[in-house]
Amino acid sequence: GGNSDEKQDSACEKCDFETALCKALHESNVQPGWMRRNGQSDMGPPYSDHNGNDSAYFLSLSSEMPSSSATLRTNVFLPTDEEHVCQITFHYWISQTSGTLIVGLQKHSEDTITNIWQDSGELQNQWKASTIIIHSTEKYEVIFWGMVETQRQDETVAIDDITFSEGC
Repeated sequence: GGNSDEKQDSACEKCDFETALCKALHESNVQPGWMRRNGQSDMGPPYSDHNGNDSAYFLSLSSEMPSSSATLRTNVFLPTDEEHVCQITFHYWISQTSGTLIVGLQKHSEDTITNIWQDSGELQNQWKASTIIIHSTEKYEVIFWGMVETQRQDETVAIDDITFSEGC
């Protein structure tokens, strides 16, 4: 009666990876290579999540894994309009030299993925935050694509706390 449950449903969807994936990301949409881990896992950087918590979880793609490239695909989102814009905020880590993270958009009627955001390692080795705003007149999916281009130890791409606004 107080509409409190409806307000929670309209809030942002957050993937913090603490227990599993959120509703926007399902296990079948995560390619092998991404590992859910924390800073205590003894697998090289990052040694904590973006808040500095070494026991908090995030997704990581390591150069030591057989697959040095992997995607993370969202469920299908409905078209956006002027009132309902999809805003995605996330934290990411790209190690020193050879990591790249690309975010792409795949419209339902197209086979191609359009890159809408990208960052590469340039002596970064730190968590950064980014926000992407998506306008689409048709159903779409968002794809996070991580790549580590060398087999050197401690080269990593990681992603943490993906938040999808109400318009997604």
